[in-house]
Amino acid sequence: MPAISLVTLAVADMARARAFYEALGLRAAPESNDEVVFLDGGGVVLSLYGRDALAEDTGLPDGRPGGITLAFNVKTPEEVPARLAVAEAAGARILKGPRTMPWGGVTAYFADPDGHPWEITWVDFALTEDGRILLDMGPAPEPPTA
Repeated sequence: MPAISLVTLAVADMARARAFYEALGLRAAPESNDEVVFLDGGGVVLSLYGRDALAEDTGLPDGRPGGITLAFNVKTPEEVPARLAVAEAAGARILKGPRTMPWGGVTAYFADPDGHPWEITWVDFALTEDGRILLDMGPAPEPPTA
């Protein structure tokens, strides 16, 4: 089964972006350098890469695909405003403050210094100690017979 192992964000200022994510508590790997930063995202690597370099590598204008929101899931509804305050202190712009959603979760949104939207959310998921979601996928489907 394929696994999502790395998410790359296009950034305008590598030092600023690295400082922001480190202030949120993510740690940079020793393989990081002035051109790319690899942050431990608890099972998924968050990569920071220069906007111009990503545009050149991907062929996408400005290196920016669209329509994506990244998320930090928390263990309790009360953690949503606390984590949002940490993001704001690190330099995030608050997009929407904490609110209870019609489906029962609690969510808030902020933008990082490069404008990437992030959600901080509590949903009644089982989480590991380091914050990874544990989905109850049930038994694996039987392989097709020929």
